[in-house]
Amino acid sequence: MTTKQIVIIAYAAYLVLLSLITFIAYGVDKKKAKSGKWRTKEKTLLLLSFLGGAFGGYPAMLIFRHKTKGEHWYFTAVNWFGLAVHITLMILLIFVFKF
Repeated sequence: MTTKQIVIIAYAAYLVLLSLITFIAYGVDKKKAKSGKWRTKEKTLLLLSFLGGAFGGYPAMLIFRHKTKGEHWYFTAVNWFGLAVHITLMILLIFVFKF
């Protein structure tokens, strides 16, 4: 296996793991919101999405109907931006970077 293949697999595994963590974080926060308990900070959810968890964060927003109202527009923006960044990085790793 080449170094490039190892990097691509490691990056993909990172995205899958962080997306799963982010999905769970959104779900737990929604459950806590319904029961009036202590909540996850918004910046924590946003950071998880931006750092690679948007593949789990955006579907979680839709499935749990969490942070989807107009006053939370920035959650949709950060998730879409995170998706764009990490899809671009994966494309660069696969087709452009040579190592």
